[in-house]
Amino acid sequence: MSGNTVRLNAISSIIATPPVKAGFDYVNSPTSEVWGKNVFSLNQMAQRLPKGVFKSLKKTITSGEPLDLSTADAVAEAMKTWAISKGATHYAHVFYPLTGLTAEKHDSFYDPDGDGDTIATFSGSALVQGEPDGSSFPNGGIRQTNQARGYTIWDVTSPAYITENPNGTTLCIPTAFVSWTGESLDKKTPVLRSMQALNEQTQRVLKFFGTDGAFVSSTAGAEQEYFLIDDNFFYARPDLLACGRTLFGSPPPKGQEFDDHYFGAIPERVQAFMFEVERECFKLGIPTKTRHNEVAPGQYEIAPVFEFANVATDHQQLVMTTLKKVATKYGMTALMHEKPFAGVNGSGKHVNFSMGSSDSGNLFDPGDTPAENAQFLVFCCAMISAVYKHSKLLRAVVASASNDHRLGANEAPPAIISIFLGDELNEIMQSIAYAGDVKSKKTTLSVGVDVLPPIPMHSGDRNRTSPMAFTGNRFEFRAVGSNQSIAGPMVAMNTIMAEALDEAATFLENTDTSTTEKLGEAVAKYVGKVWANCSSVVFNGDGYSDAWHEEAAHRGLPNLRTTADALDALKEQKVTDLFSKYGVLSEREIDSRYEVYAEQYIATVNVESNLVVEMAKTMIFPAAIRYQGELANSLANLKAIGIETDHGTISQLTDLIKKLQDSVGELETMKDGEHNCADVAAHCMFVKDEILPKMLEVRSYVDALEEIVADDHWPLPTFQEMLYIK
Repeated sequence: MSGNTVRLNAISSIIATPPVKAGFDYVNSPTSEVWGKNVFSLNQMAQRLPKGVFKSLKKTITSGEPLDLSTADAVAEAMKTWAISKGATHYAHVFYPLTGLTAEKHDSFYDPDGDGDTIATFSGSALVQGEPDGSSFPNGGIRQTNQARGYTIWDVTSPAYITENPNGTTLCIPTAFVSWTGESLDKKTPVLRSMQALNEQTQRVLKFFGTDGAFVSSTAGAEQEYFLIDDNFFYARPDLLACGRTLFGSPPPKGQEFDDHYFGAIPERVQAFMFEVERECFKLGIPTKTRHNEVAPGQYEIAPVFEFANVATDHQQLVMTTLKKVATKYGMTALMHEKPFAGVNGSGKHVNFSMGSSDSGNLFDPGDTPAENAQFLVFCCAMISAVYKHSKLLRAVVASASNDHRLGANEAPPAIISIFLGDELNEIMQSIAYAGDVKSKKTTLSVGVDVLPPIPMHSGDRNRTSPMAFTGNRFEFRAVGSNQSIAGPMVAMNTIMAEALDEAATFLENTDTSTTEKLGEAVAKYVGKVWANCSSVVFNGDGYSDAWHEEAAHRGLPNLRTTADALDALKEQKVTDLFSKYGVLSEREIDSRYEVYAEQYIATVNVESNLVVEMAKTMIFPAAIRYQGELANSLANLKAIGIETDHGTISQLTDLIKKLQDSVGELETMKDGEHNCADVAAHCMFVKDEILPKMLEVRSYVDALEEIVADDHWPLPTFQEMLYIK
């Protein structure tokens, strides 16, 4: 079957797809009845556990108290009974290795009883600890291949849940994953460590405002952008199948220039898919709130409300899994790659970050009382200080080969990490620092001294070009890639905030705060100190403009455009000192992450470059040659009967075919030389400086050929077909 036949069959199959049928009875089974039905929630625990066990467990979950292991057997028995009542035959320890994906090891509840029957068993030890083979997960040198032992450890703060399959259900238990020596092999463990560090330092600050005590957690709500394309197109594109993005493709005649897709009416097939995604999320207790069309054709977004950082991290993985699983039921594929289609907007995962407790409330929320306003100023300035000191680290934790295609493009923040505050809040900070007057459009209470002015709520517009934008009561970290786990960004933000709050607490502890007025003066001094040292990271303008790149360089802000440039931040001594001081990552664990992420960058580009060569040789070149032959034959026939025509097209075609052959050959030669790289850092730079530019050169010739080769010869589904045919 020719490539073009595959294309035409794909289009015919989509056109012939019958209308979407209801997948469930949404009238007689409303959302209120399915919410959390597959979650072993606090409510389920209260019903099934002895009161003493439940109280102990609840303290661990809500207040960060140490887990009482003596309760594990009772919890395991209740969890097993609940799971079996929902049809479960197996349980799985779910963990998050450094691949960024989800891993699970399944074990049956049922064991032979010795009398020819089986008995369902699940002990406390089996709940608390599992032992998957850890030898084949990326570890960055922490362990040798022959050292396979790894442990999964129950994360009691993230609820267990049931996953459904047409043939059964499985009890899933969120866990951490560590080596035999106790070193982290996963993304969950550092999240939990960083949350603990953040709470400890936050309590030191909150005692000055009388709101300390209740466990303070960071919270997150991650907006997930994604594309949907029909499966028929997906399987006809080897690059989408293997790489998640199109390595070739000419821009469609109509792109996103009309802005007609953004928040437009959702196609029926897509909306049916969204309904089922949300219903599956509701069963798992994932609080999805928003759905809409995104800017690019074929692009969409789902967004949840805030949850504790570790639960939000787990739920984000489940959201991505659910999007992919449900899409297949509707004959579509959900693409989470940051830039699946060149020339149209890519996809991010905007992480809305805040922190708070049941006593203190949201610590990034400007308050209505003098104490709340002063408290807000301290936490806001701590964030400014944290981002200023560790902008390289924040860039490194969102670095990947795929996100490099998005950062700095017209729909994404630049690779320069800065903070947006809004004009009013910016003026307030300046006035405190420089003891000037404050102009505010709203009237609220001050903190009792003239130098601390009123803090207006929602004191500025939103800035979609800023990597870290204050949006009224949270900071939106917009540089995170759509395909990434939010664990790395959360670890970084938790830890840099812990350090900044440590410094703030130390400053206040060494300053006279004996009265309300003295506290206000101390806060003013802290704000002034931070602003004087760190305000260069605050930028309220257009992050897309060339002028900002020039100004950022003048300010001394780093512009780490690629993963190869950004990952070096993980090797800086101040990053090692930061994570070591707060017990989040040891030097060995940090080194392992640098090795893993660098190797993933190299491996990603290696797969893509291999496929560029293969597709160019086996699909594009044959199609172009066939068309060249057909065109030459037609011109010869016309000449034979005395008709002379313009030979410009065949000359252009011949020239492009020659350039394509030459560039593919050069790419192959370059790839053969990769083994000469001295180390992983040199290999990353070689990939960035040599391989990727040559891949783009090959692409330029292929895309030019797509625009002149006859449609009935072109083997690949086009952007126009993939983005618009639903």
